[in-house]
Amino acid sequence: MTKHLQNVSADYIRYSNCWEDADVLCEGLNLQQNSKILSIASAGDNTFSLLTANPELVVAADLNSAQLNLMRLKIAAISELNHQEYLAFSGFTEGIKRVETYLKIRSNLSSEARNYWDSKKQEIETGIIFCGKFERYFAFFHEKILPFIHGKKTINKLFENKVDAEQLKFYSEKWNSLRWKLLFKIFFSKFIMGRFGRDPAFLKEVDVPVGKFIYEKAQRHLSSANCQGNYFLSYILRGTFSNGLPHYVRLHNYEIVKSNLSHLRLEKNYAQEAARKYGVFDHLNLSNIFEYMNSREFKKVAMDFANLTKAGSSIAYWNLMVSRKLNEVLPEHFVCENSKSAELERIDKGFFYGNFNIVNKI
Repeated sequence: MTKHLQNVSADYIRYSNCWEDADVLCEGLNLQQNSKILSIASAGDNTFSLLTANPELVVAADLNSAQLNLMRLKIAAISELNHQEYLAFSGFTEGIKRVETYLKIRSNLSSEARNYWDSKKQEIETGIIFCGKFERYFAFFHEKILPFIHGKKTINKLFENKVDAEQLKFYSEKWNSLRWKLLFKIFFSKFIMGRFGRDPAFLKEVDVPVGKFIYEKAQRHLSSANCQGNYFLSYILRGTFSNGLPHYVRLHNYEIVKSNLSHLRLEKNYAQEAARKYGVFDHLNLSNIFEYMNSREFKKVAMDFANLTKAGSSIAYWNLMVSRKLNEVLPEHFVCENSKSAELERIDKGFFYGNFNIVNKI
């Protein structure tokens, strides 16, 4: 792996939610029953969503032990709690004593995960969907920055049902003020995001103006009626998933996930290294891991994934601000489904990504 990532801290939770859209992920991969799937673990949400396809095996890999402990807690909670209890325990809703609930499910955790979460009672009481560094970054934005730009009435108006023309008019006349433009670009700049949201090392390969890039992506989305039902956007601007739930915690999906947890394996390793002991995979969810690699390292890792897949295997991944294309670096091994990728990108609730890629192994 690229040297500048070797010293990145892996002992705290960076993401307590997955910020890639599991709806487009599952549709793009065209998941097949009894398949073998490799997934970047992150906060676990999208890996859980892959279980809804009734696969033979899902391997979730991550270098960050804290992220894996978060996943282990979610697994224990899903195993023991009904749907409403899980929503309340995690922080999607209220109505449960979270630390008391944790003590009831604690015995289902490994000793490592117990030791980790026993010292995090405040995070549990607040709700684990709020405990990541990236989520605290968003919380600071909607609690401290956004009130200087818009009041709650205007924020809620953004999400009210409107046709595209009305949404565009509202955005242009009421939302896109000079203060919004200035503070948004500053807050989501490379320096501020790198220090308080992600990690400077994750942005090392980025050579575009970060604040301007994200502002332009947000502008396209906020001026469209698609933003009204975007629960990611609701979390960023209002602090809650108040207009929808992530894929894995919708009632029907939750029950399938619960029934398939025995098919899930967690591995603390690079994805390609974790996958080697399980053979060839049918589907890969690679999140946006290529964003962090230089071009030489990307080609090496791309070859690893070529060796871990077979003809017809599907791979999904996102580019944020660094373009990395498997089909361009290894055209003899991969082909991109361009029209499918573009269509799913158009409806992707993770509106801030540069593009979404569905690639097939040749």
